[in-house]
Amino acid sequence: MSKVRSWLKAARLRTLPLAIACVGLGSFLAASDGSFRWLILVLSLLTTLCLQILSNLANDFGDSQHGADHPLRRGPARTVQSGLITSAEMRKGIVLFVALSLIAGIALIAYSLGWGNTKFVLFLALGLLAILAALKYTVGSRPYGYAGLGDIAVLAFFGLIGVMGTYYLHAHRLQAIHLLPALSSGFLATGVLNINNIRDLESDRIAGKKSVPVRIGLQRSALYHWFLLGSAFLSAMAFASLQFSRPVQWLFVLLLPLLIYNGQAIARYSTDPSLPLDPFLKQLALTSLLFLFALGFGILL
Repeated sequence: MSKVRSWLKAARLRTLPLAIACVGLGSFLAASDGSFRWLILVLSLLTTLCLQILSNLANDFGDSQHGADHPLRRGPARTVQSGLITSAEMRKGIVLFVALSLIAGIALIAYSLGWGNTKFVLFLALGLLAILAALKYTVGSRPYGYAGLGDIAVLAFFGLIGVMGTYYLHAHRLQAIHLLPALSSGFLATGVLNINNIRDLESDRIAGKKSVPVRIGLQRSALYHWFLLGSAFLSAMAFASLQFSRPVQWLFVLLLPLLIYNGQAIARYSTDPSLPLDPFLKQLALTSLLFLFALGFGILL
């Protein structure tokens, strides 16, 4: 059981709401115009969850190899660095989730688009790119997470690709207006990453990991956090305004106090880094799920 708990810890289940949120929002958009299919939702969730767990396992392994998980790190202890899972075991876990991601992804694409056509090849290439992005965030000789490019990847995969890709697999078309809810999803997911990077700012600086907070400093990172939260809310507002037909579409506005609460917590931390920060990472992940589902329900009802 201790080994099972170690693997659950490495999988970082608290990050999974972000994967569920982007797929859920894309599916709500499809349901709103009559394009929703249950099996697409199930296969999309399986694929996205496998990719998210793969990313978390690779991150655990990569940071231990590059020295980011040293004793000064303030976040939860990583499993490879602490010896709960060996490097060899983690490599096997990574290979397993690469395989699971491929199997689920190919089944999803084939069911939605058929085999061997141009669209199948294009989505397969996107899937392979997602796997590569999950691995190369911290693994390898030149991981892009250490160059501060993780925010761009999260915005793309948890926003534009996650939401609009899911919608396309349901509906076989794209709508330009869906860029707005996709951006809302991406900005919120980037906010979760930003809290993680703010918490690890000093240890990342020591390890040479040039995340956005390392590059711009703690005070500006708090302002950047307000930008991410505000952009997510304004993107949702713009979408609801352009699509307005009934008041229930503003359901997501009820979650605004939770976004403000999170922004205020990060602002307080920027002046007093001794305050606990990890609970607000979990809070924003869950708030993001509720916010995006409220946006989706508002479209559908």
